[in-house]
Amino acid sequence: MATQSIGDRFIPVEEYLSTGYEPDREYEDGVIVERNLGEFEHSFLQIFLGTIFTNNMDHWGVFGLTEQRVQITPRHFLVPDVCALRLGAPTEDILTHPPLIVIEIMSPEDTMRRAKKKVAQYLQFGIEHIWVIDPHARVAYRGTASGLELVPSGELSVPGTPIAIRIAELFEKLDRIRATGANR
Repeated sequence: MATQSIGDRFIPVEEYLSTGYEPDREYEDGVIVERNLGEFEHSFLQIFLGTIFTNNMDHWGVFGLTEQRVQITPRHFLVPDVCALRLGAPTEDILTHPPLIVIEIMSPEDTMRRAKKKVAQYLQFGIEHIWVIDPHARVAYRGTASGLELVPSGELSVPGTPIAIRIAELFEKLDRIRATGANR
């Protein structure tokens, strides 16, 4: 989730949308914002969460996407690590409707200040369920109007739905993969 501005030149929205970035970048009022990706914990949790949504698509009534551009204002695009949309939601190349859930996975360079800023932006856009996962501290937060609230229940869920992800399971899988790799 770590970000930093790239260059001082104003970039028109059209140029941002027509340029391919590896990895994809965010855009805020004429500024391209780089996202920090590629670290093991971040990558593993991103694919694992996407798999959880895929495996539970029919039961939960949602599907997951990774690194999907979300246009939160005409001149502001974010790229959450994972998002979940209800089955039947518009399937747009760039989401202009709020997904049900967005998930940001923190990297070591990320700050709580930046995470809170993104939460505020997602809430303003109308996203109801914002989860921030810190694999290094082994904790998860819910994004709310008052900021980031530690998830004390041990479960990320969406009230009124069967969606529930055990936080301990995320980190157990991560630790298992780490231990397997260390033994080779």
